[in-house]
Amino acid sequence: MSARLTEVRWHARGGQGAVTAAKMVAELAVERGKHFQAFPEYGPERSGAPIVAFTRISDEPIQIYSPIENPNLVMVLDATLLGSIDVCDGAPDDAVVIVNTDQTPAQIKRQADFGSRRVCTVPATQIAVETIGKGIPNTPMVGAICKATGLFTLDEVEEHLRYSFGKKFAQKVVDGNVEAVRRAYNEVQG
Repeated sequence: MSARLTEVRWHARGGQGAVTAAKMVAELAVERGKHFQAFPEYGPERSGAPIVAFTRISDEPIQIYSPIENPNLVMVLDATLLGSIDVCDGAPDDAVVIVNTDQTPAQIKRQADFGSRRVCTVPATQIAVETIGKGIPNTPMVGAICKATGLFTLDEVEEHLRYSFGKKFAQKVVDGNVEAVRRAYNEVQG
């Protein structure tokens, strides 16, 4: 990822926590003295409908006020979107694509045209069910970002979760989310 500007495009379905994840990544950036933008682009606002969210992280103030057209990181929280949406549209050849699936990167590459982009996979929904008791893949996907890109360290994400989630959730929920991030970090392939 570029040290100057990182653009992340999140593809998900309503209810999977993509907007929350986009904001979480932005908060992590702010804690590291970076500038950020995080915003959704909604269509029909219902659970299960495809949505897109965006995060920009920069060392300098951001003067761009449009959706991200050329993301260098593409997050796919629902692999079923690969058959209906070109998640890589506009992404440069050196972009990283992280897909929530229990399949390997080689298997997922057979399902869509990723070109020469680096594809990583992580069973984020399964991890979420096993650690927090709900199939919401957003927190594990942030753990996958750490490993696949080095944008943040695992310790930084854990510290952020303990502080920000600790203000609004029971300790069991905080611990479950920290464990989800750790597992995703360790289980991401690619």
